[in-house]
Amino acid sequence: MSKHEKFNFNSLDALIDKAKELGVSIPLSDDLSVLRQPVQINGKTCQNRLAILPMEGCDSELDGSPSELVYRRYKRFFSGGSGLIWWEANAVVEEGRANELQMMLTSQNKEAFKHLLETSLEAGKQANGLDYRPLSILQLTHSGRYSRPHGHKALPIIAQHDPILDPRSGIKPEDPVASDEYLDSLVEAYVRSALLAKEVGYDGVDIKACHRYLISELLASHTREGRYGGSFENRSRLLLTIIREVRKATGSGFIIACRFNVFDAHPYPYGFGVDQQDFWKFDPTEPMQLVKAMIAEGVGLLSNSAGNPYYIYPQVTRPFDLSSEGIPVPEEHPLVSIERLFGFTEQIQKAAGDVPVVGNGYSWLRQFLPYAGAANISLGRCSLVGIGRNSFAYPDAPRDILSKGTMDKNKCCIACSKCTQIMRDHGTTGCVVKDAKLYAPLYAKFRKEAQARAKAEDGKS
Repeated sequence: MSKHEKFNFNSLDALIDKAKELGVSIPLSDDLSVLRQPVQINGKTCQNRLAILPMEGCDSELDGSPSELVYRRYKRFFSGGSGLIWWEANAVVEEGRANELQMMLTSQNKEAFKHLLETSLEAGKQANGLDYRPLSILQLTHSGRYSRPHGHKALPIIAQHDPILDPRSGIKPEDPVASDEYLDSLVEAYVRSALLAKEVGYDGVDIKACHRYLISELLASHTREGRYGGSFENRSRLLLTIIREVRKATGSGFIIACRFNVFDAHPYPYGFGVDQQDFWKFDPTEPMQLVKAMIAEGVGLLSNSAGNPYYIYPQVTRPFDLSSEGIPVPEEHPLVSIERLFGFTEQIQKAAGDVPVVGNGYSWLRQFLPYAGAANISLGRCSLVGIGRNSFAYPDAPRDILSKGTMDKNKCCIACSKCTQIMRDHGTTGCVVKDAKLYAPLYAKFRKEAQARAKAEDGKS
């Protein structure tokens, strides 16, 4: 495999040369005009081809309503000028929250969400003109095995036992898996959240199925018994039922999206989209089958992802220079990781036909991000360019790309994974480097607290 290296490119030619040296295909184009073109999503107009991917701050109020930090983040995102804002993970039930400050829209706090959306839209108009109106998609989630709804104690809800992941979460072989009846009850919770989102003014919702959260794990639950395990029909049952019922409840004009894992990079029979003999090989059979099934049920927008950011191969999800504590250096160059992600998007877009697909894997490229995005769109490999971690560091990057045709390299995310580390330390997150006045002290605070907890736990053993 190729050797991991940090980003060290001062020119586009240097990046091209490295890609050739590695034998990877990273298409690049200096004609960025395609990024300014609108695209239709389920009958709604997205004003340009740039999208902010779901970036969770872990900083809502205890009741799930927006805090001052949430207001700050979304006003910055809307001011940035992207055509699509894919809002962060919003828990559909209390026990499915990934942390006690995860966003959660309810009938009690819907007016606060409405005010947040209206305030963010106004900030966007002030920065980008009165005709600016990005589409807003609210991500709906159940965190499953990564649920931690109160304090620092994990309260996992698992779809199946996994001998690799269970020990990392303190899950014992005798611990129960979520019952079929419990999974049945979640359909109503997703529908309720979707209806609230529509009432607030969101353009659509995302039924999240990535990164080993509950629905993502269900897609790989080959060893589970009952109506939600074993066959592809059973493993996809909850996701497709939720999509179907949300479509019935919200009507044809509401966008139903899905950000889903194409490839888990996790051994069979515990991984989705993987070869049964070699889990590093992609098997497209079921992911492509899932795309067709989701579209048939009413999905009008897709975004592919891969891997499990909580495990030891986070580069499969998001290539990096430095990773969080305890994560080994990958045995591959980040450009290889990016090629893999771009390739997944191309295959999903081909299977999806006219349904737009938002690509990912761009942030590591820094100031060269728009050249890769423009090339992928021009080649029909995706419909929109998704910006993830870079939106924490450089929220106005879309406006610079669209108005100046360039990005400021000094404002770009440096893929240091400190934003991830804060989340792992159970803190509120953002860019520690480019937004240092706010987040550098928080990084230090939550690191210290996490180390103290770890020391206390070691003392008990």
